[in-house]
Amino acid sequence: MSESDQKSDAQEWDEGDPERLYVITRGRSGSTEKAAIDLVTLVVSRSGPMPGMQPEHAAILRLCQSPLSVAEISAYLHLPVSVVTVLVADLLAGERVEARALVPPAQLPDAALIEAVMHGLQKL
Repeated sequence: MSESDQKSDAQEWDEGDPERLYVITRGRSGSTEKAAIDLVTLVVSRSGPMPGMQPEHAAILRLCQSPLSVAEISAYLHLPVSVVTVLVADLLAGERVEARALVPPAQLPDAALIEAVMHGLQKL
């Protein structure tokens, strides 16, 4: 095979190539996981990669030794967030990773409760 043929083969599997992304996700575009996975979902590995594992899955397991967000994983692997979401859902289904959303902001108490407390304090 000539050098120009090798270059054209390498260009066919460019990182951003839609065909490559289709192969990585096996044609899936969304997760079947009930838990919502978004950009700020934190992912941490429960185990290391296994022989024969899809390279992208193994890369996520190696990266997530300490918690990383889906957005960070996407940036490190140079993959779209939608692809990383599918891959993380696969790992979640196999119990290879844990994922959790950031702690939601505290909910403010009811305004009527605050007023009642203020009135009570004024009577003291």
